[in-house]
Amino acid sequence: MNFSSFAKAKELQQRILFTIIILIVYRLGTFVPIPGIDPVQYARVFEQNSQGILSMFNVLGGGAVERMAIFALNVMPYISASIIMQLMQATIPSLEKLKKEGGEAGRKQINQYSRYLTVVLATGQALAIAMGMNAVNADGLSMALNPGPFFIVSTVITLVGGTMLLLWLGEQITSRGVGNGVSLIIFAGIIAAVPGMLGSALSLSASGGMGMGTFFGGFALIIIGLLLIVFIERSQRRLLVQYPKRQQGNRMVGGDSSFLPLKLNTAGVIPPIFASSLLLLPATAAGFQSQSGPEWLQTAVAYLGAGTPLFLSLYAALIIFFCFFYTSVVFNPEETADNLRKYGGFLPGIRPGQRTTEYLDYVLSRLTLIGALYLTLICLVPMMMSTNAGLGGTSILIVVSVSMDTISQIQSHLLAHQYEGLIKKSKLRGRKR
Repeated sequence: MNFSSFAKAKELQQRILFTIIILIVYRLGTFVPIPGIDPVQYARVFEQNSQGILSMFNVLGGGAVERMAIFALNVMPYISASIIMQLMQATIPSLEKLKKEGGEAGRKQINQYSRYLTVVLATGQALAIAMGMNAVNADGLSMALNPGPFFIVSTVITLVGGTMLLLWLGEQITSRGVGNGVSLIIFAGIIAAVPGMLGSALSLSASGGMGMGTFFGGFALIIIGLLLIVFIERSQRRLLVQYPKRQQGNRMVGGDSSFLPLKLNTAGVIPPIFASSLLLLPATAAGFQSQSGPEWLQTAVAYLGAGTPLFLSLYAALIIFFCFFYTSVVFNPEETADNLRKYGGFLPGIRPGQRTTEYLDYVLSRLTLIGALYLTLICLVPMMMSTNAGLGGTSILIVVSVSMDTISQIQSHLLAHQYEGLIKKSKLRGRKR
């Protein structure tokens, strides 16, 4: 980054400052608890179930779940709604037509549908949380100070309102700040949890519970993992696309060539999120009932606990499945081949049309297999070293991906500022002449 250019880019500085202020507001909200909750009882229940999906959501939410703050749901309902809308666009013809032919208005309409679905998903999750805290256990205790319908309604309104407020803050960052607002909110939550994890590891090492060799070995493994993630996320398979020459008047034009970039990891962080949610959510729900439930339920919870061989096997299988499934949703080889043929482009040595579709599908399948194995390695190794589901490869993937995207946007703003400066200088020189 050119720091001299950054010092002159006042608009970029204002955008970064605005982004920081919004993230500070978000962090303050993670310390505001919802009304009517018994912190002692909730802390006891959270501690008993801290190795399931609660741990993962707590890390993604920057500790808001542990404190049951107003931002406890974070923006995860919106992430789920966006993924569901992408799947629906690939299966429902009317939504697919709206996406292709609607232009900017169609995109806004789909985003509005995503917001409506976010409210529905957030309401369902908040209702489940409120009813769980309102319930009275075998000891006659409840996580609510005054259990009843009023507590359930107020909790649902608070949690849903917190999610929609976060969504609005994220949109403000996207439009007036730097980077993708929703992604930066998740990024800020994960980064906020890192000092606590590092402090716990240091205290455990100082007390003799963890050897210094293990501590530094784990740190070295994290650095290697970060380098691997950056390398894979930046890696592309570039397919050469050529355009034929054509007669225009008395001269020949065209004949240019370009590249069709195919990422190794087209699915991004979606497969680990889907896989962990499908596995950890039933296990966590069963864990709430296992203490007083039947023996078979306790056995199922023991076998499906985070870090067990069965859990790791199912986790790897689901990651690989969702990699291929989600890649097929976001990248359509047939549509890409039709677009190439429409604009006169072709892959050298490959006949346009069906042969191009088959070749793209062949290349994409091989790349997706590499990406699936990479995601499985990144997500399983931290989980094999620690039973803490929150300290996983998903968090590292999100941090690295959001960091690279934000830095890329900052560089784009700097480049645009430099171009504006050059244009102004050229206009001034033209006036002097």
